[in-house]
Amino acid sequence: MILEMKVPSPGESITEVEIATWLVEEGDYVEKDQAIAEVDSDKATLELPAEASGTITFKAEEGDAVAVGAVVCLIDTSAAKPEGGAAPKAEAKTEAPKAEAPKAESPKTETYATGTASPAAKKILAEKGMQASAITGTGKDGRVTKEDAVQAVPSMGTPTGGNRGSSRSKMSMLRRKVAERLVEVKNTTAMLTTFNEVNMTPIFALRNQYKEDFKAKHGVGLGFMSFFSLAVVRALEMYPSVNSMIDGKEMLTYDFVDISIAVSGPKGLMVPVIRNAENLSFRGIESEVKRLALRARDGQITVDEMTGGTFTITNGGVFGSMLSTPIINPPQSAILGMHNIIERPIAVAGKVEIHPMMYLALSYDHRIIDGKESVGFLVAIKEALENPTELLMNNDIKKALEM
Repeated sequence: MILEMKVPSPGESITEVEIATWLVEEGDYVEKDQAIAEVDSDKATLELPAEASGTITFKAEEGDAVAVGAVVCLIDTSAAKPEGGAAPKAEAKTEAPKAEAPKAESPKTETYATGTASPAAKKILAEKGMQASAITGTGKDGRVTKEDAVQAVPSMGTPTGGNRGSSRSKMSMLRRKVAERLVEVKNTTAMLTTFNEVNMTPIFALRNQYKEDFKAKHGVGLGFMSFFSLAVVRALEMYPSVNSMIDGKEMLTYDFVDISIAVSGPKGLMVPVIRNAENLSFRGIESEVKRLALRARDGQITVDEMTGGTFTITNGGVFGSMLSTPIINPPQSAILGMHNIIERPIAVAGKVEIHPMMYLALSYDHRIIDGKESVGFLVAIKEALENPTELLMNNDIKKALEM
């Protein structure tokens, strides 16, 4: 029996995918549920599992765009599984040797004496006041080529030697969609960015004191993301317009907080969502961050896990970024950028002290978020991070960390 495998729908509103990579060879024997291909949608890279066991025949090539519901391969379920698990290979077809066609006579070419220049080279040399006889040509019979003439008369700004190669590769559907969305955001929003800095000393102190016990009890580390996520939840409750979106001529404000976290996956930027962050504890945030990050890294993240989100946090600091202006994740209205933590001298109570400092950046859509609200929102995050015991833990650290 020949089974036609069709492209399943990865998610709502997705009508087309691209065959990124076939994970098996044509004619291989595949097992049911074995991953046979990776497909790119405009939101994620997903694995395509075999629907039955048998030998496989491709109906689409790598790089092909295939509509959802279209046939991408055939599986012959009547084929016997090869002994030892080796995939049967199609027998190589041997073709009878073809009679050699009579060789066409090569057209006669002119020969040049050493030092003779091509017309293009002559023009370049004449402009530079040089003689062809002064140059060693690399062309046939020592002919001076145009490239010889160019390299023989170097000038400032003219590349002379060294690797000048280039390569061209097709962008994945995910990368193309990300590019389109970023340009769309720049063109359709009134995006501004406001900055602030936060003294991370209080958070460093809490983590140093409790991180070992926290990890031993909960199986996850006490990272920065839980502090930032809960600080964002608090600030969004204070400034609900930041937790809003434009829908036509209306402003849609949410009474829940779904935080998108930008992570770097093997196929590019992915933005999984922590649902109802307002109901999660430090342990809940850290566990969800770890789960989503692992699924993104292993290519198992689903479209549903990246759909939605009312606010985004991106951490360029893990790559060493000191300061940036993050681009809003549409249709959201704001995004918080975290950056690297650097020890810097700051004034504290009239004295200069060294503290671990981080720059924060809030990019926002000025169409629905005013400057006062954006600045107040970022200040609220700063206050929570610099006084986490009172503002994020209600002065009960062990209860907040469920110790």
